[in-house]
Amino acid sequence: MRAIRLAFVILLAIVLIGIAMANRVLVTISLFPANFGQYLGGTWSLTMPVFLALFLAILFGVLIGFIWEWLRESAIRAEANRKASEVQKLQREVAQLRDAHAAPRDEILAIVDGPAATGRPAAAALPPVRN
Repeated sequence: MRAIRLAFVILLAIVLIGIAMANRVLVTISLFPANFGQYLGGTWSLTMPVFLALFLAILFGVLIGFIWEWLRESAIRAEANRKASEVQKLQREVAQLRDAHAAPRDEILAIVDGPAATGRPAAAALPPVRN
C-alpha cells in the first residue's frame, strides 16, 4: 500500500511539474471589475504565472469544498454526539441494573458475599458472636 501511495505522489508531482513548465507565461488577474477600482482605491490585480493561478484556483476550490462539507455535516456530528451520550447513559443504567439483579437474595449469602464486594475481610463484616 505504501508503494502505491508513493507511486501516486511521484506521478502527481511529475504531472504538476509538467503543467508548471508548460504554463510559465505571466497573466494579470483582477480581483474586482475595472469599474470598482475607482471605489476601492486601486487596481486590485495580481501578476503571476498561469500555472500558479491554476494551482491557486484548485487549492481555493478544495478549501471551499472542505468548508462546505464541514458545515453540511455539523448536524450529523451533533446527532452523533447526542447518540453517544445517550448510549453512555444507557450503559450506566444497564450496569446499575445488573448490579441490582446480581445481588444475592438470601440474607446469609448477602452477609457472606458483602465483604468480598467491599474488599474488607469477612471477619470484619460479621457481627460479634455473643455467648
